[in-house]
Amino acid sequence: MAEVVTQVTKPAPFIEAAGKTYLTDLQKGIGAYKGANLSKSLGPQFIAGLDPLQQQAIGKAGGLGAYEPFLQQASALRGPTAYQAYMSPYQKDIIDTTLEGYDIQAQKGLGAISQQAIQSGAFGGAREGVAQAEYQTTSDRNRAALQAQLLQQGFGQAQQLAQQDYARNVQLAQQAPALASSQIAGLSTLGGMSQSQRQAQLSAQQQLAQQQMMQPLTAAQQYGAGVASLIAGYPASSMQQVSPSPSALQTGISAGATLAGLFRAFPG
Repeated sequence: MAEVVTQVTKPAPFIEAAGKTYLTDLQKGIGAYKGANLSKSLGPQFIAGLDPLQQQAIGKAGGLGAYEPFLQQASALRGPTAYQAYMSPYQKDIIDTTLEGYDIQAQKGLGAISQQAIQSGAFGGAREGVAQAEYQTTSDRNRAALQAQLLQQGFGQAQQLAQQDYARNVQLAQQAPALASSQIAGLSTLGGMSQSQRQAQLSAQQQLAQQQMMQPLTAAQQYGAGVASLIAGYPASSMQQVSPSPSALQTGISAGATLAGLFRAFPG
């Protein structure tokens, strides 16, 4: 049978042993990673929820619509009868009392006309009647003007109050959502700061959990990098292997042939 000589290159023994250890550790690290519970390093438990202040801000979002009642009230004050709600409840009493005093004074004027007619000898005559009629007409006109003035004064005051109330409701309609928005913004800012702090803590916990899960595989990879640097630093050794290996008979025959050659080289 023909012999086959094979050139075998092997690393240094300690490097070969280290490589075997690396493969063992790598298999263990991969197995640990595959069997790891990912829910321990991933999931909603690492997401910071809403801060109580943020929840308060959401609860106050309804305050942004607080302007509606004020606008409705302001709209009601734009009608032609809006002033009536602001009329003085004592206006009729005031007008009646004023007109009553006016009528008393007017009667005194009629008595003065009669007194003048008596003094002039025209009592009961046409001149007295004409004077009384003119006086009464003028008195009635003045009385009506006084009553109209009192009514107009009451109406003007009521209308002015209605306009003031309208302006106040419009102002409140503008201020209400602005105040609610300012409060919501403040709560959101403070709540957001607290939420960011909690999220940073949860993110740090998540990173720690992920590093712990990857630790066996990471350690094996680092170990393998060290082994690779050793292989690059130490040259491999070479050796020859003969295949098939010579048997004992072949070895004996070869040795005998060698000895025969020596005997032939030195005869006698």
